[in-house]
Amino acid sequence: MREPTFDRRTLLGGAIAMGSIAFLEGRTMAKPQTGFFQKIGVPIGLQLYTLGDEAGHDLDATFAQVAQIGYRDIELPNLYGKPARDVRAAADRAGLRISSLHVPISPMGPTQGFSLASAPAQIADTVGALGTDRVVAPIALFPSNFRPQPGDSMQAAIGRAFASAGEEPWKRTATLLNERAAALKALNISVGYHNHNLEFAPIGKTCGWDILARETDPHLVTFEVDVGWVVTGGRDPTAFLRKLKGRVAQLHVKDVARSNTVNYALSMQPAEVGSGALNWKPILTAAYDAGVRHFYVEQEPPFSMPRIEAARQSYAFLSQLRA
Repeated sequence: MREPTFDRRTLLGGAIAMGSIAFLEGRTMAKPQTGFFQKIGVPIGLQLYTLGDEAGHDLDATFAQVAQIGYRDIELPNLYGKPARDVRAAADRAGLRISSLHVPISPMGPTQGFSLASAPAQIADTVGALGTDRVVAPIALFPSNFRPQPGDSMQAAIGRAFASAGEEPWKRTATLLNERAAALKALNISVGYHNHNLEFAPIGKTCGWDILARETDPHLVTFEVDVGWVVTGGRDPTAFLRKLKGRVAQLHVKDVARSNTVNYALSMQPAEVGSGALNWKPILTAAYDAGVRHFYVEQEPPFSMPRIEAARQSYAFLSQLRA
């Protein structure tokens, strides 16, 4: 029997076909890219401050919307005037976990209500009813000379008071955080501190942040880093987080507009996460490596769209961010 013969074109065509099959098989066998939050195994959270005070008017409706977007981890700015057990019940109905509560560092307002200065047992009972063991002081103790002037915005009054107060409010804040964290640790409650940009204003050769980092006990007080305020205070958030390894447990995932400018007066030009100036993959990686296990989307006003839509857009970006 005569051996079959193949011309050059036949051989070349076969080689191309086999190469195409191999290429297609390689594409089929390639592993899909993993999302950042899938890789680290933690949910995307939301600080409910993003939705404004109206979020507390109907918590069942609010939590249902939040859960529908895909959020599962919630940090509360306050209790919206409701019993903690009722807030927890509404979260449970929506399938949400409350993992943190912001608590004023000292009594504020005419009612002089619930704060870190409250009895430790009361704080433990309240956060326990929420199903968490974590409280965060949202801002430092106000300077003793804080006196809003007629016509002042609250932001302007706070910024001016801190600018003229020097080291005093930061040292008092560190002392109080240590004292309250020691008392609450005995009840298995952890205490954190959340920054703004006030902390980064120069005070001679130091600043408020440096004082807090130096004078708070690393075994007692953790930090909740707000990325947007870190950037607005003139710091590189990735480098900032790397230096905090072991001291940071929570992150406010907050973007800023490209037109945002550095300042120390509680002024920010916000953006939905992923639509602003920040490069999120290295920031989130540095945060996780530093010890962050709770990532809460948060956005400052003013908003260019309904608040719930801004929260939805931020979630969509983060859920698609690749590791």
